[in-house]
Amino acid sequence: MIEVATTVDVSSLREAYRAQKLALFDTLRHGHAPTRSVHATLRQFSALADEALIALWQDADFGSELALVAVGGFGRGELFPYSDVDVLLLLPQVHASNIDPARLEAFIGRCWDVGLEIGSSVRTLDECIDEAAKDVTVQTSLLESRLIAGDKKLHAAFRKRVASAIDPQAFFVAKSQEMRHRHRKFDDTPYALEPNCKESPGGLRDLQTVLWMTKAAGFGKRWEDLAKNGLATPFEVQQIKRNEALLSLIRARLHVTANRREDRLVFDLQTAVAATFGYEGVSQRKASEALMRRYYWAAKAVTQLSQILLLNIAERLKPQAEEPTPINERFLEKAGMIEVASDDLYLKDPHAILETFLLYQKTIGVKGLSARTLRALYNARSVMDSKFRNDRVNHVTFMRMLLEPRGITHAFRLMNQTSVLGRYLRPFRGIVGQMQHDLFHVYTVDQHILMVLRNVRRFFIAEHAHEYPFCSQLAAGWDKPWILYVAALFHDIAKGRGGDHSTLGARDVRRFCRQHDISREDTRLIEFLVTEHLTMSTVAQKQDLSDPEVIAAFAKRVGSERYLTALYLLTIADIRGTSPRVWNAWKGKLLEDLYRYTSRALGGHLPDPDAEIEARKREALVQLALHAQPFEVHRTLWETLDVGYFMRHDASEIAWHTKQLSRHVPPKGLPVDPRAAPIVRARLSPIGEGLQVVVYTPDQQDLFARICGYFDQSSFSILDAKVHTATNGYALDTFQIVTAYTPDHYRDLISMVETGLTKTLAEAGPLPPPSKGRVSRRVRSFPIQPRISLIPDDKAQRWLLSISASDRAGLLYSVARVLARHQLHLQLAKVTTLGERVEDTFLLSGPELQGQRAQLAIETELIEALAA
Repeated sequence: MIEVATTVDVSSLREAYRAQKLALFDTLRHGHAPTRSVHATLRQFSALADEALIALWQDADFGSELALVAVGGFGRGELFPYSDVDVLLLLPQVHASNIDPARLEAFIGRCWDVGLEIGSSVRTLDECIDEAAKDVTVQTSLLESRLIAGDKKLHAAFRKRVASAIDPQAFFVAKSQEMRHRHRKFDDTPYALEPNCKESPGGLRDLQTVLWMTKAAGFGKRWEDLAKNGLATPFEVQQIKRNEALLSLIRARLHVTANRREDRLVFDLQTAVAATFGYEGVSQRKASEALMRRYYWAAKAVTQLSQILLLNIAERLKPQAEEPTPINERFLEKAGMIEVASDDLYLKDPHAILETFLLYQKTIGVKGLSARTLRALYNARSVMDSKFRNDRVNHVTFMRMLLEPRGITHAFRLMNQTSVLGRYLRPFRGIVGQMQHDLFHVYTVDQHILMVLRNVRRFFIAEHAHEYPFCSQLAAGWDKPWILYVAALFHDIAKGRGGDHSTLGARDVRRFCRQHDISREDTRLIEFLVTEHLTMSTVAQKQDLSDPEVIAAFAKRVGSERYLTALYLLTIADIRGTSPRVWNAWKGKLLEDLYRYTSRALGGHLPDPDAEIEARKREALVQLALHAQPFEVHRTLWETLDVGYFMRHDASEIAWHTKQLSRHVPPKGLPVDPRAAPIVRARLSPIGEGLQVVVYTPDQQDLFARICGYFDQSSFSILDAKVHTATNGYALDTFQIVTAYTPDHYRDLISMVETGLTKTLAEAGPLPPPSKGRVSRRVRSFPIQPRISLIPDDKAQRWLLSISASDRAGLLYSVARVLARHQLHLQLAKVTTLGERVEDTFLLSGPELQGQRAQLAIETELIEALAA
């Protein structure tokens, strides 16, 4: 207890308050049976704040002139460690003007001095009612009030006026709308990788909103009251209280661990919070995953249960209930919702469970499931067992869902929200709420799978044809969309089990196909897609697509145009389903190029380098003629370029290079002048966002490093680099770059790059050190071990360098410096950024690569550069 003196010594009170608060911190960190005792600890925090406020109130000698009222979260009598202590200084209506404002300010100031995080307002009763009428947030705060000290009659009158001023129906509508906006802010998912355990969907705020609504409507203020009033079952109340306790404990321990008010489970804190739950003795990543999985399951349960309660409250508040319309003997439609004809339908007839979602797809005008149906599904979890999964009738129903022409995405999302999908597809249950710390995916595995399913589905919907026209064109000629849906459902279903998830997933989908009577031919295709779902993106982003052997090998692996088309569509959907930041037009072009080259090869038209080069040259000449270029302007440049150049650049690039560089080619036979001015030209990328930059300058050993250094210092990211040395000793290098910097006009950006890079290349001197840009919190919390692979080609003349590391500013430049230091000649660079992870590939040559000791030195320096 805090001692109350006649005249309070603020310093002593602050020390006593702090000491008792720290003792409660230890209780939270190490308390026994924590999820059951967390509310008692939060009440102790509240009582501790009460004692300090009462001591200061008595010292201020306000007597019964006014009332000190706890409102908001503090008004509930439970206070989180670093939450605001929200109080209302309620003034009497008659003598409000006689109260000295300086005394009130002094009281609030002393509260801060003691260490109370005060959120205060000073109002008369009428002012409270007026403010509440304007703002539902104020109304909500006043709804939860508790007298701490002062005039009891004044507080009683206040509570009566607040209760009478609230219109339950209007309050319900306003809070429902507020909840929708809040959920939208968090992308309508509880599965964010850094969720806000208070505000995110499935967080504590959802449960508080339900209690506010029931309290405003007079249905009760505790969970037990909801059961008494028929809004919830005793079992639902038990589940709500259990998950609320867990979320409360996570939030409280998050505050204590962060030593501040922090409601987000940010990467920096996940492992430390996990340790307070006993997830020790395992890796940092595993501890975090265990905690987050526990959080996601609780948030999912809260989402399900709060949805049931909200629908029940809405129905109870309606002045007149709508008459349901029969759909069949088991289901009704009521107010646009599917409702079970009897509460025990699923227990009596488990076949009706999947039928619910099939009806949801087929019944026009239906927008969801009623509270009665959701409750029946929640209570029927016990019947969704192995017998349910192996039932032939259920297999037929599930396949009918996949064959439906509409509603597939919504139906499968609803199945996941209600836990039916994971109980029917047992492997799916294993990845619900599973995080992926690969710095690439921003969704949990189950959410990623449903995103990929959605993306595939959109290829077959005419309204979305503008998004990816080529994919939609291919989908229009595809005969069995359900094959791709099954592949999408299973492509990552084995994540987190250990081993190759593609192989394990193929085994799972093979079993699924056998159970669901899918033909051998279709099974082979689905199994191929799950096994090879990463192959196409790997080839497109890491290998040289101008090499006929690369295309021939990939064509052999795919085997047929049907398999190629299916793999292409799944690959596009998969990459787009990882993160909004990962997909870009350059990746799209690489994949489309690989598809077209492979399609030709599968059609019997194996790449003929000579014919391909002649075709590109002819097309480039046509484009030059359209730009009114002089006849044979191309000869001076083209005579210095070999087959490799023409194979690696398309016709539009060849035409652009020719137009910009032909007049700068030195006369034939003259030696290279190392002092010749570099030529730098840039244009808006014809592929998508960013710029395309060409550099033409006398070749030098550290040229690539200098160019990378300029882009690094200027905050540009390199997506692709094609490095070529002409026969006259000049380098002709082409880069695809992007930047977050957006000037008022793109011409300013082009001018900046052309001027700045030209100046950088013209200046001699040592290479500048790489910039030390900040890495993201996610990379700091879950760094990946840098990996290097240096493999020779068949003739050991060129070497393929592959690197994998956490992304950061200056990374590519650091690698380029190592290559320059060892005088390695770069022929091709493919820079792939996957979220916050890089997967870069370089084609190199150089005498140092022939010696084992030199190779080891290069690899060691590269590892050091990546880990810096």
